[in-house]
Amino acid sequence: MKKVIVTGVTGQDGSNMVDYLLRETDHMIIGGVRRLSVKNHQNIEHLQDEDRFFLIDLDVTDAQNTDEVIAEHKPDYFINFAANSFVGCSWDMPEQVFETNTLGVLRCLESIKKFQPNCRFYSAGSSEEFGNVDYSPQDINHPIKPRSPYGASKAAARHLVKVYCESYNMFAVHGILFNHEGTKRGEEFVTRKITKGVARIHSVVHDVDNWRKRKSEKPKFEPIELGNIDSKRDWSDSEDFVQGVWLMLNQDTPRNYVLASGETHSIREFVEKAFKHAGFKGFWEGEGIDEKYYSLDGEHKNLLVRINPEFYRPAEVDLLLGNSIPIREELGWRPKSSFDKLVQKMVEFDINAENSIKGREGTS
Repeated sequence: MKKVIVTGVTGQDGSNMVDYLLRETDHMIIGGVRRLSVKNHQNIEHLQDEDRFFLIDLDVTDAQNTDEVIAEHKPDYFINFAANSFVGCSWDMPEQVFETNTLGVLRCLESIKKFQPNCRFYSAGSSEEFGNVDYSPQDINHPIKPRSPYGASKAAARHLVKVYCESYNMFAVHGILFNHEGTKRGEEFVTRKITKGVARIHSVVHDVDNWRKRKSEKPKFEPIELGNIDSKRDWSDSEDFVQGVWLMLNQDTPRNYVLASGETHSIREFVEKAFKHAGFKGFWEGEGIDEKYYSLDGEHKNLLVRINPEFYRPAEVDLLLGNSIPIREELGWRPKSSFDKLVQKMVEFDINAENSIKGREGTS
């Protein structure tokens, strides 16, 4: 039985990768997690009874720990999703971002070289490496021009993978993954922030009996606050991307690919679709930082979204659009979920979660 180490399994991509491997292979899956005082295992709770999955302590910021894990388990595959993956905070903690995202990759490569040189290694890249883009759609040959410490950390990791692959004949690939979301996405990311906010507002608005008992003319809730709503991204479903990662790891010779939908949508459009799937008819008013998104409740306007300049980034990436034609033609990868289906899935998941919480509160 082959062994696969997957780091970052408590996150969106790591958890989805484990689900995919358990479903599509007969390999033993080893989940690497950092030791924390408070465990955050929500995304892998459903795996606790799986015979082919177990957890180990693995912190890619610790060279000794990484060495010991590779030497003991001798994996056939090492899929590294361990990262500080929130672009916004990379300006606040750039050293920590590089420690994990860049030096962490270096430690993994060194350990594999020393103890298991035939292991196939995957490094999770990002469209943020392209940054201030020269042309669209961006392909694997687009210049590396990051506009954030996060993007720079991923770009540096990409160079390290290339160096080790060419210098030591290692099978190491660095996939460029454009924005990908899902129901396991962290709540600090803008897409999940929107869908959870929509679910919260939906819950209040539909709790008619409660707000009428308080003799309120309309439901009261805090609107969602966002930064640059005209930033455009190429969004896909994380569950589609993990298949692409596995295809990259099992090609004959290592080659990097772009994973992307080939479509671009603005955060503004994400907001509109999310509220539409929750049953709201919204409209924008105002301009610039004064622009707001409302819905009508009879004669009353309900404020759903407002702009908060504090959420603007020091340097914004305005447009990302990926060219994934090579992996589609050469490895047969195809995304299954559309942008609209992705937004709908996330909104419905968060509304159901909100209703479940309210149901538990009502019976307590």
